Amino acid sequence: MNLFGIISYPITPFSADERSINFEVLGETLEHLIDNDSDAIAPLGSTGESAYLSLDEWRRVADFTIQKVGGRVPVIVGISELTTLQAISKARYAESIGADGVMIIPVSYWKLTDQEIFNYYQEISDAISLPIMVYNNPATSGIDMSPELLVRMFNEIENVTMVKESTGDIQRMHSLFTLTNGALPFFNGSNPLALEALCAGASGWCTAAPNLLGKQPKALYQRVVEGNLDEARDIFYQQLPMLRFIVAGGIPKAIKAGLALNGIEAGLPRRPLRGATASEAALLKHLMKRKR
Repeated sequence: MNLFGIISYPITPFSADERSINFEVLGETLEHLIDNDSDAIAPLGSTGESAYLSLDEWRRVADFTIQKVGGRVPVIVGISELTTLQAISKARYAESIGADGVMIIPVSYWKLTDQEIFNYYQEISDAISLPIMVYNNPATSGIDMSPELLVRMFNEIENVTMVKESTGDIQRMHSLFTLTNGALPFFNGSNPLALEALCAGASGWCTAAPNLLGKQPKALYQRVVEGNLDEARDIFYQQLPMLRFIVAGGIPKAIKAGLALNGIEAGLPRRPLRGATASEAALLKHLMKRKR
């Protein structure tokens, strides 16, 4: 699979009592992301509150997303598990229902050695035939994978074919490029770093921003690919205030509040997460008016 461009994250909309998932709204948001030029859909990440779902809910969201997208763009299913066995179980399930790939981030109570991280991905790779995107985000997982480790896994583990780098350190991306002479496809996962990352050779941008910014993220990607950096810079700075807000406010909270302002009632994040405060909602409304 030759993945590139904008990989968009959908939210997981809940009922008012948080006890069920609103699949009608999920379908609406998936159509919205596809209509806004997403090159792939990545359900069940942090935007989708995967860590707050039961195993049954996780499976139902994965099933629904793949069926709803219907092959129009690739679906890359997110997996984040403490244990190797549970990660393997989810990866096998994703493969069985027709996912195009899996995006995997290890989480750990105990600090893992590089070899333990390597073994985690090796055992998952041995259990499936899907492409694996290694997701590095120490802020949420507690695990920081060095560029050298990421490159080693790309070189030595058969199904590890891509990396999502979310530390917000552009030097990590420079290292991924130089250590592999550009052979390792890496994706930006830090919203405010989108322009720099794409200029540094990122294959694309993994982001929830199209939920609120529509076609603007794809326009930025296209201008960089075309080499039109003046326009790319203008498009990026138009988006930057919203990108900063999304990150600072907490992604599920910010995206669900923004969707509500657009008439899509996606509910609140699942407790203990909470919705936007009055001041946050006012700022978001201002930013969305600016976007228009």
